[in-house]
Amino acid sequence: MGVYEGRGQLSKALKQLMLRWADTRGSWDDSASLYFEKKYLEPLEADMKAATNAMDHMAALLSQVRRDCE
Repeated sequence: MGVYEGRGQLSKALKQLMLRWADTRGSWDDSASLYFEKKYLEPLEADMKAATNAMDHMAALLSQVRRDCE
């Protein structure tokens, strides 16, 4: 699997998680759900952004390495 494929799978998984969370919030709307969202989901979104940026950078470096080895 290449970097872009992994990035796509990671993005898709987070999107599915957030859609399911939105469904869950329809029936679980109390202080515990707000805590869960703040404690786990919001940081996860920020971590995802950092990870995808790093993966984009890694893909660019790997492309450069391939070109240099040709």
